[in-house]
Amino acid sequence: MAAFEGTQSLPSLLIVDDEVVIRDLCTQALPGYRVLQAGNGQEAVDILGREKIDVVLTDIMMPVMNGLDLLAGIKERTPNQPVVVMTGFGDKEVILKALKAGADDFIHKPINLLQLKTAIAKTLEKLALREELVQLKQMDRLKSDFLSLVSHKLKTPITVISLFLQNLERDAESIHDPDFRDNLKLILEESGYLSGLIHELLDFSNIILRDNNAKRGLNNPATLVNECLMGLRDFAKRREIILNSEVSDDLPYLLIDRQRVFFSLRAVLENALKFSPPGTEVTLDTELTPSELLIRISDQGPGIPGEEQQKIFERFYQIDPDNTGQVRGFGLGLFYARQFIQEQGGSLELSSQTGQGTVVTLHLPLPT
Repeated sequence: MAAFEGTQSLPSLLIVDDEVVIRDLCTQALPGYRVLQAGNGQEAVDILGREKIDVVLTDIMMPVMNGLDLLAGIKERTPNQPVVVMTGFGDKEVILKALKAGADDFIHKPINLLQLKTAIAKTLEKLALREELVQLKQMDRLKSDFLSLVSHKLKTPITVISLFLQNLERDAESIHDPDFRDNLKLILEESGYLSGLIHELLDFSNIILRDNNAKRGLNNPATLVNECLMGLRDFAKRREIILNSEVSDDLPYLLIDRQRVFFSLRAVLENALKFSPPGTEVTLDTELTPSELLIRISDQGPGIPGEEQQKIFERFYQIDPDNTGQVRGFGLGLFYARQFIQEQGGSLELSSQTGQGTVVTLHLPLPT
């Protein structure tokens, strides 16, 4: 029993060839594997139905079911199952068909034993990396689901608390206690901040942590920009900042992932508003070149020192101008803003000097 368990722990290899001598030769050359043998494709299908096989090594020309049909059947049922194909040196057409069917590697006949060992080892390494990638994607999905669940659970109570506080603030007009009114104002501000964090968590779970398969389509950039500006008007008003817009209505459509570009644009605008002093202006304008659309966001804030300018695009990095150690937010907006714009084939450029404000330019390529 102990010997059987030890064998079961080895990587499993299924050798499929109608020549017994070839199967035995390969088996002897691979002592570090649990090797199973099949004389044709149908026998291999039967074994795959009852055994867990890490790598299939198959010949092409066999009776009953040939190697190409076996390969196609395996990839149809289990796309991630590694299959190494044995071919003759002159079988270019066969190799092309095998590649189209999803073969992971090739070994030429007559078989070179070193090549055989190397090909099987490399295929197993690819399998391990593939499985690790699947696990990482599953973990990302779990994180996304968890953040979404937590955000939705928090959203209702914070909304109720906010409404209650707003009603209390309205009734407090008759209370002649300045400390009470000041404290109530602070509580309302903190409630609004907490609500904003929850919305950010929802954005991260819905956009940032979702699958990286960008959902691109033709989008009107003027509509996207105007929607973003409308969503931040109240925020700008609360901070006593003038939000200017100089956007042309006849901009060409862009082939972009709308959600991710919207997120990037909003993150840059929010950052400009967040660090601009009251009474200043933040301006958004656009410029069209023969190859790209430029979206510029300019502020009249304190500017960013040279040593900070690259750091602000790092994950979790936050500028702390007052050295309080209590900078609000997650420090992820600009990191993902640049990443998302780069995914569209564009770039995000920053220009700033201390005391002279900051200009951030989003470069988005025009459809070719």
